[in-house]
Amino acid sequence: MNRPKLNAHFIGGIPVDDAETAFRRLGEDMGSYIRYIPDGETGRRRRWISFVKDTLVANDSFEPDPNVPIFQFVQYDGAVIWEFNQLRLRDGVEPNRVVFNTGYADDAIRNFKIFDRLQSDGVIPRDVKYQICMGTPLAITYLFVAPVARDEFVVIYTKHLAEEIQRIMEELPNNRIAYQWDVCIEVLMWEGYLDQSPHPDYKTEIPASLCGLSGLIPNAVDLGYHLCYGSPGDEHMIQPKDAANMVEMANAISLGAAREINYIHMPVPHDRNDEAYFVPLKGLELQTATDLYLGCIHHGDHEGNTHKLEMASKYVDVTGVGAECGLSRGDPRLFDNILHQHRELVSGRY
Repeated sequence: MNRPKLNAHFIGGIPVDDAETAFRRLGEDMGSYIRYIPDGETGRRRRWISFVKDTLVANDSFEPDPNVPIFQFVQYDGAVIWEFNQLRLRDGVEPNRVVFNTGYADDAIRNFKIFDRLQSDGVIPRDVKYQICMGTPLAITYLFVAPVARDEFVVIYTKHLAEEIQRIMEELPNNRIAYQWDVCIEVLMWEGYLDQSPHPDYKTEIPASLCGLSGLIPNAVDLGYHLCYGSPGDEHMIQPKDAANMVEMANAISLGAAREINYIHMPVPHDRNDEAYFVPLKGLELQTATDLYLGCIHHGDHEGNTHKLEMASKYVDVTGVGAECGLSRGDPRLFDNILHQHRELVSGRY
């Protein structure tokens, strides 16, 4: 049976020590099968947006809100993965004067120099682009900020990210980079995992925010969205009933985006080999130019990975495959096999 060529996609996190190692591993092992290479989100970014919380806690403009209980990030099986105080602005702080120190731009600019050198040396193929990944403003707001401060916070934090993006775009060649918005907390909100009472209009607020973020990325830069169910403990925070909510969100993003979207990534849980999970994909209405990347690859499960791809392909065209989420929180000893599973699927040996 002839199958279309697939691309391998890596969400962001790679279980290695530094950006150069991430670039080398993906460039050497997967170079002929990938369009984009992330810097691995190593060091302080290994746990996705937890480092942003750390910067907020250290910021004199914020303090814990004593009027809200400690927030517990509870995994689908009941395990408490993370707990923390949600923050508010201190009395007397002018929101527009708050200075954030996420370092997103510094990291992206610094690590592109490594990418550029390795690409010049032939370690990374010439047509592969440098992938920059960023958590959304609503992710930080919904998770780390107390309800009383959210309306003001989302405005000033979005402004900060816009400034970080502007620096990146001024420093780096736009035609050699891709930008990925990591959409996790919004998915959890859509699933009813979080307390929606402060944001009853979240099904309007979330698409408006995600579509607005597309306008921050110049047209010369490839743009993607990774839909996610979280993996701080290398497990989902919630197990979806099926792909319906992701389809609804993807359609809203596609309809309202201010520019062309190059890809959308959707995960498939390890245990979901049943057709019921994939049936909602028949309602997916992406832009003509948007590729669908299916997060169907799991460690040591070539048969299951293949079956998931075949099930999805009955309802929608799949252009690329990858893991469910970033790999940096997983066991690094499994990384070789994960790469093997990617190669097996995209090379047509299934």
